[in-house]
Amino acid sequence: MPTSQYWADRYVEKKTSAAEAINKILSGHRVFIGSGCGEPQTLVQALAERANNFSGLEIVRLLGQETSSLTAIADRTKDTSLNIRSIYLGSTRDASIAKHKRFVTPMNMSDVPGLFTTKKLPLNVALVQVSPPDDFGWMSLGISVDVTLAAARSADLVIAQVNPRMPRIMGQSFLHVNDVHIVVEHEEDLLAIPPTKEYSEAALQIGRHIARLIEDGSTLQIGLDAASQATVQALSTKNDLGIHSQFITDDIMHLYAIGNINNRKKGLNVGKMVGSMAIGSSNLYEFLNNNPAIDFHPSDYVNDPFIIAQHYRMVSMNVARTMDLTGQVAAEASASTRFAGVSGIPDFVRGARRSPGGKSIIMIFSTCETPEGIESNIKPTIDRIVVVPRGDVHYVVSEYGAVNLFGKSLQERAIAMISIAHPDFREELFAAAKEQGLIGSERTLGEAVRAVYPVKLEETILVNGEEITIRPSKPVDERRIQEHYYSLPKEDVFSRFFHQKTIFGRSDVEARSQVDYIHDLTLVAVVGEFGFGRVVGVAESMRLKDSNMTEVAFSVSPDYQGKGLGKIFLKKLAAASRENGMLGLTAYTFPSNTGMIHLFKTLPYKVRTQYEDGDLVLSCKFDELA
Repeated sequence: MPTSQYWADRYVEKKTSAAEAINKILSGHRVFIGSGCGEPQTLVQALAERANNFSGLEIVRLLGQETSSLTAIADRTKDTSLNIRSIYLGSTRDASIAKHKRFVTPMNMSDVPGLFTTKKLPLNVALVQVSPPDDFGWMSLGISVDVTLAAARSADLVIAQVNPRMPRIMGQSFLHVNDVHIVVEHEEDLLAIPPTKEYSEAALQIGRHIARLIEDGSTLQIGLDAASQATVQALSTKNDLGIHSQFITDDIMHLYAIGNINNRKKGLNVGKMVGSMAIGSSNLYEFLNNNPAIDFHPSDYVNDPFIIAQHYRMVSMNVARTMDLTGQVAAEASASTRFAGVSGIPDFVRGARRSPGGKSIIMIFSTCETPEGIESNIKPTIDRIVVVPRGDVHYVVSEYGAVNLFGKSLQERAIAMISIAHPDFREELFAAAKEQGLIGSERTLGEAVRAVYPVKLEETILVNGEEITIRPSKPVDERRIQEHYYSLPKEDVFSRFFHQKTIFGRSDVEARSQVDYIHDLTLVAVVGEFGFGRVVGVAESMRLKDSNMTEVAFSVSPDYQGKGLGKIFLKKLAAASRENGMLGLTAYTFPSNTGMIHLFKTLPYKVRTQYEDGDLVLSCKFDELA
């Protein structure tokens, strides 16, 4: 009797039990197992139970947190029954990864599907999990399309666990019944990771720094670590965001639900949230089911740097485990995210940098806890596998601030990285940088050695359609402050320094860029791109120990004078001085400097004037209101 070609009839013919399906696998076969939370657990369990009957089996999978310990079987049989090929690009220092380091196959995620489809790594069997077929015989790979679709299309034998709980996700996620050889119907809960309800203060602070870098209308790729997801929470004030990301998570779902994400300005796949894998809760999986706003595609599309670069304002956000002073990145998978995510970082870093208005952001916690105590994650050198080379690194954010390393010299990079390291480790890092020749032997950290950047003093204003950011200075601002002073007209230099100063040496600008933000504070007004902006104004304050007053001084570039920068500077310096326990403000100027005199009198305090050696001294105390 001929076999029916109608898919529904063939579906019935292909049904069998998990044990019978696994019996079709032969010794020496190479077997792919579906990825992440889409792992076909029943099939894997059946495979593990029969493992002793095999020899020379090779398991191919993305590095994952196992439900059935195939690696334990490999260890016990000394790789005789089966061997593992775990696709993973990151560090292998984590104990759970290190003991099976021999199984790691380092690859970029965008390259993995081609490994299968070109038969460079031929697959005999693919074990996948799918949704039930629709009226036309199509079954969705659901929450795990990534490299699984390519594996299923390339394998000689495809065994599909059909699970009614697998969501049917739109996009390029479908296998037809006719393309599957064996069907195992088994309903069970999908692997799930409940969303983190509480984030560390460090993760939240990283999120606040990053929120300042992301513009409305950006398209985002978001990693899986806590810092990345805390960043998502910090984006709740942004508008018209889009998603093109390897992973879709509960926090992304939340931003979509409250309207921050609408995918209208992506520039590619407009109106669609694009991913290749979902890792999260059952609520997330329900949200994805038959949702026309979401498309899943394989990794050779989602992770392709060329595709990534076509998005408008593409922003990649990923977490480093450690970084060195030159900007090299070591990343490491985490058990809390089922060891997923690291292998896709380089693809998104490179793609985002080539996007119009795009940014690549690396997040790093300044420290970590070890059995020996607290350890800095920013190190003089790193002894781990480098996932992102220093030439590809642009923005780096820790809980202590944000820096842009692109186009910076090794000395500038080292100073930048030290400025966002934990204060307890800055002197040690600075000394190591000198020893390596990264920083000149004459350099010092000055008061910045234990300074904590006061992000609350940052403010962006719009003047004649141009954004001007007013913020505390950073050690990396040294050269830009120097350029500002050299660009001032002679009369403005004389007004600021009380003599015709022509040389602005390192000691002059170090005193203004390396401050403690409490006793000494410098504010700068910056226009242009973060990390490359031009300083158009400098406001300095220094505590006078004898009187506990704060001396202030200002300089503003001629083309930005008369735009209210001085008033903002003075207001911020007064507020910071008062908060830090100073009694009031004082300033030295020329009697003819009516602008400074008028500016001082805008304060809500009684202003006193007196003369010293021909100079006018303005002063006010915070407890004496006008």
